[in-house]
Amino acid sequence: MGVSYPGEVERLAVIASSARATADQIAWNNAQISSIQLDPEFRGGDYYDHDSGHGPHTGLGIARRIAHTTYRTADELESRFGNRAQGSENPHDGQGRHQVTSYLDHHAVKLARRFDANSYITLARTMSTHDVGRGRGGVDEALGRIRARTLVVAIDSDRLFPPELVREVAEHAPRSEWHLAASPIGHDAFLLAHPGLEEWIGALLGD
Repeated sequence: MGVSYPGEVERLAVIASSARATADQIAWNNAQISSIQLDPEFRGGDYYDHDSGHGPHTGLGIARRIAHTTYRTADELESRFGNRAQGSENPHDGQGRHQVTSYLDHHAVKLARRFDANSYITLARTMSTHDVGRGRGGVDEALGRIRARTLVVAIDSDRLFPPELVREVAEHAPRSEWHLAASPIGHDAFLLAHPGLEEWIGALLGD
């Protein structure tokens, strides 16, 4: 909005996001899309007449596992789970799971129960083609159109939207303020309470 309608946006917050998709993000999105499309129950996207309970749930669950891993950090996963077994399960017998596997399974099942696979693919493709500079003379020129007071915040441990990528917005938006939020969690830290975010957003909206 700040680029498309610069005269209509007064305050803008860009948090753990970027002006364009990177090759790394596109690669992860492609793996998620492929996992859904290769599910035999996907049927080229025409699965809506399946009997109740059927559909590309396996592929959708795999996509969610991939995505959720990118939302966190290796250090956080190691700290929470290490290589410990899930309860009394034995990962060495070919059937049992590790704790981190159980964690990803939980999120996979949770999403597959409430989300549509075609919608997931559409969102992933949209994220892969994100580029505010397309048709506007490039990213630098597009960001230079912004007239709003702009808050730009990166998460220091974010491996999906690394700080140097997020900072690109602050470097080219004329009235920007840059902050780096410290968190061991990674990208998902933007969803959690953070004293810095509360202060910075309050200042952006309060003056």
